Amino acid sequence: METDSSLLSSEVDLEQQELYQQLLLQTMETRQSKIPESKVIRPQPGLCVKTLTLPDKQKVFVNICQSATVPTPPQLSREKLVELLESEDPSGYRVPMSLGEPHTEVDNSFQGCTAYDVVISEDFFQKCVKDPLFQQFLIAVSLEGLENKYNLELSRDWKVLKNRKFLGSVNEQNIRTNRKPVIQEINSRDTHTAPAKRPEFCLLVEPPAGDPEFLIAEIQLPGVASSRSLVLDLGEDRLVLNARPSLFHLDCFIPVFIDQEGSVALYNTNTQIKTMPDDFSCHCADTSSLPVLSLSLSIWSCF
Repeated sequence: METDSSLLSSEVDLEQQELYQQLLLQTMETRQSKIPESKVIRPQPGLCVKTLTLPDKQKVFVNICQSATVPTPPQLSREKLVELLESEDPSGYRVPMSLGEPHTEVDNSFQGCTAYDVVISEDFFQKCVKDPLFQQFLIAVSLEGLENKYNLELSRDWKVLKNRKFLGSVNEQNIRTNRKPVIQEINSRDTHTAPAKRPEFCLLVEPPAGDPEFLIAEIQLPGVASSRSLVLDLGEDRLVLNARPSLFHLDCFIPVFIDQEGSVALYNTNTQIKTMPDDFSCHCADTSSLPVLSLSLSIWSCF
């Protein structure tokens, strides 16, 4: 007897929609039950950097401040910093920082300008002011962070003001105190990534139009019989998954800021995937009867 493929496709689409609704419901419940704790801090002035927006060349000042409340990044020697800057992926080293909202100020010429406050660890700031290479690295990272958060383009022809540590008034900032590290440390005995394969995966933004609130990820894991074989680590903008023993390894950056505590994951060992909808950004081919790990990632904001 012949089967109607359109009916099968409809059943698969219905199951898929029910799974998404379940994921989104769990994510929203988790988000409401776990409100991130925060703390108001008053940073200390550090150094003031003058630059310009591109292409309109509007004057911008970046107040790089310091606070003992902000976490210190991992130890990094000068030699390791040189290697990092010369590597193909210098983004592997992350500097925790708090990026304040823009505020309007007046410069020495009594002209209006925009200033941003960037707060970093007190210990890391002291290290940067003692070494010109670290100071240049810090300024570059700060400018990149502001560009990503506020959709700016800033000139790299900057100038550090000698006689001014801060432009304007030092404002309080509200920072999260229970933020997880970008990538949590995993016991090396529990991870076996080589010669693991990179799994096929797909991403879906919800809602499809307007400001995104959730990002649904589907990761295909053929041959993985149980979720107990999986080690999943979710950072603010990074996802790392290991399927033991040495079956799959996925390490990818995500173009949004993720609320780790408000995100959930479900593992379905019998999921059937047919042709994906057009609004998927897919890295995977059409498959059937493959185990799939589905994640609903709660989004803080886009880069």
